[in-house]
Amino acid sequence: MKREEKSGIAAPSESRPISCHYRTLFSQDKRGGFLPRRGDKAPLWSSMRQLRIADIAPADPEAVSAPATPRRRRAKPAQPNSAVNFQEIRGFPGWARPSDSLAGGADAVFSAGAGLALLDQVLRSGPDGCEPTFANVLRQRLALKAAETCARLARRREDEGDLRDAEHLAPAGAPPSPAARPHRLFRLFAARPLRVDAETLGLAAELLELRTAGPTLTGLAAACQEILARAGSPLLAAAGVSRAAMTVLAHAAPLEAEILALWLADLALARRLSWERPIPLLAVSTAHPALRRDGRRPRPGDPKWENAVAHVYARAAPEAYALAADLSRRAEKLIAIAPKLRAKGADRVVALLLTEDCVSPTRVAKVERLSDRASRRLFDRLIAQGAVRELSGRPNFRLYGL
Repeated sequence: MKREEKSGIAAPSESRPISCHYRTLFSQDKRGGFLPRRGDKAPLWSSMRQLRIADIAPADPEAVSAPATPRRRRAKPAQPNSAVNFQEIRGFPGWARPSDSLAGGADAVFSAGAGLALLDQVLRSGPDGCEPTFANVLRQRLALKAAETCARLARRREDEGDLRDAEHLAPAGAPPSPAARPHRLFRLFAARPLRVDAETLGLAAELLELRTAGPTLTGLAAACQEILARAGSPLLAAAGVSRAAMTVLAHAAPLEAEILALWLADLALARRLSWERPIPLLAVSTAHPALRRDGRRPRPGDPKWENAVAHVYARAAPEAYALAADLSRRAEKLIAIAPKLRAKGADRVVALLLTEDCVSPTRVAKVERLSDRASRRLFDRLIAQGAVRELSGRPNFRLYGL
C-alpha cells in the first residue's frame, strides 16, 4: 500500500475513482481498511490527490444544457367515470300512493300503474336505458323481504337476519332449510334470466319441494303463455297467471303452491313490462294489514283476486321505489371513493358490493387471496367512508353491503 502511494500509481482495485453511489461499510472505506472484494469502491487518498478541479468541471459551462431527469411522481388516482353516475331518484309522489280504502278498484289500478311506471324509470336509469348497477342488489333485498313474508305465512320464526345468514354463512352445498327455500326461489330473479316454460317451472317446484309431475308443469307453462298472449294489462296478466297456477296445483301443498303462484305473477308482470329480469313485489306486500278484508288476507284463488292484485302492487311499488332510491345514493358514494382504495383486489370487492346483497370478509379473503386482517381493514375503511353498512349487527361473522 505504501509503495503504491509513493509511486503515485493507483492500485488495480482503484481503476475508477468512484464506482458506487453508496458506501458498503465505513471500516472498509476508510484509509487503511480492507480492499474491496467485488469491484471498485470509494478511492483511497492516493488517487484522490491526482484529481484536479479542471478534470471535474466542464470546460464550457453551456455544454451541460440537458436538464436533470425529473423525479417520477406517483400517478393520481383516476376520477370515477361519469358514465356510471346514477340519475337522482326523487321522492315518491304523494298523488301516486294508494289509499287505505279497499272499495275503490279504479284507484288501486291507478296507484299500481303509477307506481310501476315510476319503478320502470328507475330500472331504465342506467347507461343507454339499461338497468343501473344496483339493480341486482335491489332484487336480492326484495327477495329477502318476500322470503320473510313467506316465513310469517308459514308461522316460522326466521326474520331477515336469519334468512341472510342461512344464505351467506351456510356451508357450501348444504341443503336449504324450509324457511330458506322461498329465499332461494326469489333470488333466482337476480341469478339468471328466466322464461315462462316447463324448465323454469320445474326448477321453481324443485326449490319448493313441490312433488308435481312433468306433464302438469308443461300444461301450466302452456296456460301461462296463453294468458300472456291475450291479456291486455300487465296487472291482468299477473293475476291470470297466478290464478292458473293455483288451479293447476290444487293437489299440492297449499302454502308452497301459493308461493309459486306469487313468484310466477312477478315473472309474468316483468315479461309484459319488458324488464330485463323480474323483481319480487307481490309476495312482499301480500300480507300487509291494510289489505285484509274480514280478517283474511288476499289469496290467488279468491273471486276478486284481480282487484286484490292491483291493491298489492300499489303497496309494493312505493316500497321498492324507496329502497331503490336509497341504494342509488349508496352505490354512487361507493363508486366515488373506489379510486381511493389501495388494497389488493379493491375494484373486485366494489363490484361484488354493487351486485350482491351482502359480502363477508371471509369470502373476500378467499376469492381475492387476501389475509383476514387485510379484508377486515378494507371493510373498516369502507364503513368509515360511509360507503357500506354492517348488516349483521354482531362482532363476529359480519356481513357488509350497501
